[in-house]
Amino acid sequence: MSAGQAIAGRRLRWTRRGLPTRKLAQAPARALAALPPVLRRWLLIALAVLLVLAAGYRLWLRDSSFVSVEQVTVTGLTTKDAARVRAQLVMAARTMTTLHVEKGELEQSIAAYPVVRALEVKADFPHQLEIHVIEHRPAALVGGLAVAGDGTILRGLPIEGSLPKIDVRDDLHGDRLTSPAALHRAMVAGLAPAALRPRLERIDTRSQDGIVVELRDGPELIFGDATRVRAKWVAAARVLADPDSQGATYIDVRLPGRPAAGGLPATTLAPVAPAGSELQTTPQAATPPSTGAVDPATEPLAAPTTTQPGAAAPEITPQTPAQSAEPAPTPADTTGAGGASPPPG
Repeated sequence: MSAGQAIAGRRLRWTRRGLPTRKLAQAPARALAALPPVLRRWLLIALAVLLVLAAGYRLWLRDSSFVSVEQVTVTGLTTKDAARVRAQLVMAARTMTTLHVEKGELEQSIAAYPVVRALEVKADFPHQLEIHVIEHRPAALVGGLAVAGDGTILRGLPIEGSLPKIDVRDDLHGDRLTSPAALHRAMVAGLAPAALRPRLERIDTRSQDGIVVELRDGPELIFGDATRVRAKWVAAARVLADPDSQGATYIDVRLPGRPAAGGLPATTLAPVAPAGSELQTTPQAATPPSTGAVDPATEPLAAPTTTQPGAAAPEITPQTPAQSAEPAPTPADTTGAGGASPPPG
């Protein structure tokens, strides 16, 4: 086969491979051409109308005054700057329509108020817009200012109840904490269960224990690092609810699956060690009161008896259980085999 024939064969194969694609591309046109002329005409008219309506909605209706926002409802604000935040949201919302709501512009209008965590926007056709503001929840106090669990400084947010204190050396002029240690402590405070939040007094960081939470009228909670914080809080809550942990001075939850309570009396302390470790212990059973009976299987060996010089040492003959169970001989059986009985007195 010559080179020209090989090239021609390749072109033929490429042409055949392209035939299915061309057939698929030409299928709609063929299907449309196969329709009756009247039906084909109405189908083209409907398609043109849809294109006009889509263009009209995109370019005119959704931004027209027929659907402009006229009534704005703002809920969820509790900060002292609530009036200002509401005014900014209403002003930004009135530039929109119920068919074209720009949530990003609403968030940008209140970017100067870090107390707002998120917005929930719902448009009610044709002229109403509802905005629900989700605020940050205060988790701790830093320098007298409330701080959220993500480190956001909540200026002006009213503080309800008691909050744990966090001592930091950061500059509090910004909107967020900058120290990683302070951010970790704020996260631990923010993820605390609702039932334990009123008992939190202080959150510190120690060189050996890591993050430590001090409770009011309760033990210290040793968290270590800021990983698996939710699991550590669950473990701490379970130990605190256990009556056997009353009186503990600290609860170590660095391993959430094996929390340990320390500072308990020695009679109730049950140290926890990994399975298979030599340090693993089991609770000792209480010793029953003595009844005078001796169990040969559990009775310890007696100490050797001390004898005086010249005296014969007592002979100790081990007895088997069968021998020890035989009854003692009676006086009538004291006669030895082949021996005579003692003379009468």
